[in-house]
Amino acid sequence: MSKEEKLQKPKKPKKQKKEKIKAGKLARRDAIVGATFVLPWVVGAMVFLIIPMFQSFYYSLHNIRISPLGMIFTFVGQGNYTEILLKNADFIPTLVNYVVSTVISVPVIVVFALMIAIMLNQKIKGKGFFRLIFFLPVIIVSGPILNMLNTEGAGSVTALDTQAITTAINGFLPSMLATPIAELFENMITILWYSGVQILIFLSSLQKIDPAMYEAAKIDGGSGWECFWKITLPTIKPMILLNLVYTVVFISNNDTNEIIGLIKNSMFSGIQEQGYGYASAMAWMYSIVELLLVGLFALAFMAKKDVYEKQVKRAKKQAKREEREIKRIRRRSARNAARQERIESKAKRN
Repeated sequence: MSKEEKLQKPKKPKKQKKEKIKAGKLARRDAIVGATFVLPWVVGAMVFLIIPMFQSFYYSLHNIRISPLGMIFTFVGQGNYTEILLKNADFIPTLVNYVVSTVISVPVIVVFALMIAIMLNQKIKGKGFFRLIFFLPVIIVSGPILNMLNTEGAGSVTALDTQAITTAINGFLPSMLATPIAELFENMITILWYSGVQILIFLSSLQKIDPAMYEAAKIDGGSGWECFWKITLPTIKPMILLNLVYTVVFISNNDTNEIIGLIKNSMFSGIQEQGYGYASAMAWMYSIVELLLVGLFALAFMAKKDVYEKQVKRAKKQAKREEREIKRIRRRSARNAARQERIESKAKRN
């Protein structure tokens, strides 16, 4: 091959090297600070959450008896779970009642907290005092105090006030739905006591909304109702999901929950078939149902991806597709040029 032919030969396109963007000192420092703050929680979760979870699951597969020599483990496999599902007459009805009452009461608590947060976010005098009033039950009403108030009837509406509502509900709905709804109206005071933390979370999210957005919407003729649905609600939607999950977990782990009482009674029961293993199996079944409830609310209120983000991703995919097509065309043209060059060189030799 002559020098002229070598010069005329098309050069292969050089591959572009991807530049690695290194994080700056400020970003690295922020990452180290964040990891330092999260590290105690990670260590605590490993020690006080992960290990006990595996231990309780191990217990659920055994029949445990306590003797003077210590704990005696007898492997029963899924026997504890079968015993609970087939022979325990209280667990399944109580679990169904818990699911229905939670699905009904959680939206009521979150909506009430949102309404109070919107009112407390207005320009009113004594705003801090009203916040204290709504958050005070979270501090005072806990554990034995809540049980004492419920025993005295302070946490429920009188039967005379709710009798008409209960009668109407029982007339239209089946008993499985009518009973939790009637209990919701009877225990409305106790349920609304649970909304203190949710009010604070909503308040913090409402105060971060830029007032200029409301001013621009009002200039364009938007009403207060339209501002709520188009500005307020989409902005605080992540906080709604957070409050829903928090409320489900709070109600599920509350001392007044009947299932918690069943688990405690089974744990300290003197019956040979029950005990720590039986209670651990019951707790695992209850935890799975609780996780399903959390997943249900998460799917219902999970923030959807922005349309603009979808368009950007679609444009990036299209650009990558076009880049691959250009590379394919260049390789094909290079092969054709090399083939033509070989044909010409053979022709010259002949």
